[in-house]
Amino acid sequence: MSETTASVIRVVVAKPGLDGHDRGAKVVARALRDAGMEVVYTGLHQTPEQIVEAAIQEDADVVGLSVLSGAHLTLFARVVELLRERDAADIIVFGGGIIPADDIPELEALGVAKIFTPGATTMEIVDWVRTHVHAD
Repeated sequence: MSETTASVIRVVVAKPGLDGHDRGAKVVARALRDAGMEVVYTGLHQTPEQIVEAAIQEDADVVGLSVLSGAHLTLFARVVELLRERDAADIIVFGGGIIPADDIPELEALGVAKIFTPGATTMEIVDWVRTHVHAD
């Protein structure tokens, strides 16, 4: 692998659960791609197991989850748990969507590194990923 390739941040963007709205996830995926990251968007209706498998197969540095359905506590927790079970806890998990402020500390305690709520800009997300993901 060349030095340039090795330094590229690899991101899996996923929509877990039954939520059928993915415009935000696609906008974030595009912003990360435009910022020079390798991005795989897994599509709608992914199970936590499918997301973790994709992250491992793609050698991802980070997984971005988007949930608008209200199932964020269950879905985010399961992704983090599965990453740990697969010895891939070094893959950083961040998320966004319709997530009540009261749930953010619980998600962080579960191992979700960052939650972006509505109104976060794509530049904030790109900057956070660049700052917190060290692809080396």
